[in-house]
Amino acid sequence: MERVERFSAAQSEDGRYRLLVEAVTDYAIYMLDPDGRVTSWNAGARRFKGYEPAEIIGSHFSQFYTAADRASGLPARALATAESEGKFEGEGWRVRKDGTEFWAQVVIDPIRASTGELVGYAKITRDLTERRKAEETLRQSQEQFRILVQGVTDYAIYMLDPTGRISSWNQGAQRIKGYLPDEIIGEHFSRFYMPEDHAAGEPERALRTALAEGRYEKEGWRVRKDGSRFWASVIIDPIRTEDGRLLGYAKVTRDITTQRDARRALDQAREALFQSQKMEAIGQLTGGVAHDFNNLLMAIQSGLELLSRRAPDDPRNPSLLQNALAATHRGAALVQRMLAFARRQELKPEAIDVSTLVDGMTDLLQRSLGSSIQVDARFPSSMRPVLADHNQLELALLNLAVNARDAMPDGGSILISGTEVEVVEGDARGLSPGQYVSLSLIDTGTGMDEATLSRALDPFFTTKGVGKGTGLGLPMVMGLAAQSGGRLFLESRLGQGTTAELLLPVASGHVRPVADRRLDSDEPARPAMRPLDILLVDDDPLIVINTSAMLEELGHRVREAVSGDQALEILDHAPPFDLVITDQAMPGMTGWQLSEEIRSRWPGLRVILATGYAELAPGAGTGLLRLSKPFSQRDLTDAIAGAMAKA
Repeated sequence: MERVERFSAAQSEDGRYRLLVEAVTDYAIYMLDPDGRVTSWNAGARRFKGYEPAEIIGSHFSQFYTAADRASGLPARALATAESEGKFEGEGWRVRKDGTEFWAQVVIDPIRASTGELVGYAKITRDLTERRKAEETLRQSQEQFRILVQGVTDYAIYMLDPTGRISSWNQGAQRIKGYLPDEIIGEHFSRFYMPEDHAAGEPERALRTALAEGRYEKEGWRVRKDGSRFWASVIIDPIRTEDGRLLGYAKVTRDITTQRDARRALDQAREALFQSQKMEAIGQLTGGVAHDFNNLLMAIQSGLELLSRRAPDDPRNPSLLQNALAATHRGAALVQRMLAFARRQELKPEAIDVSTLVDGMTDLLQRSLGSSIQVDARFPSSMRPVLADHNQLELALLNLAVNARDAMPDGGSILISGTEVEVVEGDARGLSPGQYVSLSLIDTGTGMDEATLSRALDPFFTTKGVGKGTGLGLPMVMGLAAQSGGRLFLESRLGQGTTAELLLPVASGHVRPVADRRLDSDEPARPAMRPLDILLVDDDPLIVINTSAMLEELGHRVREAVSGDQALEILDHAPPFDLVITDQAMPGMTGWQLSEEIRSRWPGLRVILATGYAELAPGAGTGLLRLSKPFSQRDLTDAIAGAMAKA
């Protein structure tokens, strides 16, 4: 008889609401009167909190809160927020009857009569501590359940018949999906799915899963009445009679688009932070390695130069020494590229003949790209120079070429070309009016679709696999172009390759030729300089030995110190010196700090700062003569002459 009454009740609207709420096993749903006292209690609430109905009905709901929350007035604020704003939602610790705590998600909605009078509150609690084990059974009167379900606006709670057609509809469903009850009841719930999910049979699979496993839970895109989509969290539970007969399904949907976007933004921020920290660490490591490598090159180069003048008269020696010195010069160039990558090299704009620069990079590009990539260059017979940093422009071209290579896994060709263009006022490219050189790199690779192209210049965006790309190559090229007064443009179509175009301003000056580095023995003799008393300061014994030997060969008298403190001690007690040559990166006291101390105590004493890269703080060392490592005896002679000329 009870089953018959239950089935009969299911045929009425109120009965369907009651069965619907009873079938939802993942939420505790109960009512409070306007003062916050419990007026109904369901099995889910009893399971979460441990109270029997007779123990809790009539009690104030604040007893579920921790002592700290009660002391802070949180329960009263929750009701006040729900009444004034139409909703209270939060998460926090709640207390069971036995004193244990659980982490709860709580939604409180005000329940009002048709006159607008506050009848009470609908309170939905979910135990997130054991999200997948939660079971709730709603046991309220038919009218209470109808009011309760209709009052919930943050969840779409509705019922499906066994075939998936909608048989009830609450205000939350109306708000989230946009349909009025008379527009949607009787329709199949599959209309809420995306076309591709519908075609793949996802709605039918959801019902089968709920029926077979007792519950279906998933997130995915759903479609509103107006055609817009939202990211939904969906739970479907089968509703059965006591004898196990399927009556339909209870379906709870929540719009979590905002939460999903926040999660994705957080994930992207974490990934960007990881990439930034990785690049910072790599930059610091590269800068440190480059500094130490400079010192090694300095020792090798100076030793070779000294040997070239002291070696026995063997006809093979000059050739061997020339090759060894050439290797040190190539190593020095490599260090400069490392420093450019580490962003520890100041931009030094100069007039550059782009055709000559590309021609000089041909061997480097071919070695870097491999034999499967053909590199061609096409430039007009006459083209004005650009104003840019030579090293950084080389690095930019290398970055673009490597990107092109990666887009041609089966081989292909790269064409580097240039032409002069004029930008007029109001040009869509956003450049100042004037003359520019267009430097283009065109590949025959896979190209990019519109979505990828739109993000190609975004920092940290990469289409390469994990660990295979930093996503900073193109942004670094873009930054160089912008800092040089130009722009970087990309043009690409899927399957048709990519064109990277660098627009750089034309230089007003003449191209400065790059002098070939030669052995001192091949250089013309310089006017003799009087012997000087020089204090040499460096913490690297290899540098001290070889630099001292070069200075002594030039006729100077040398005193050595391995730290700034030792240098000051020598200056305090030794006869006066004519010149101090000091390394920059030393423990305890840097070369710049030593120079400042010397300037204060011995104003007339000249100082040369030997350094491998721009390791000074901004503004430090202004007016200080620098000697770049690794240096030759010719460089050393020029630096000494320059310093003494200012004395």
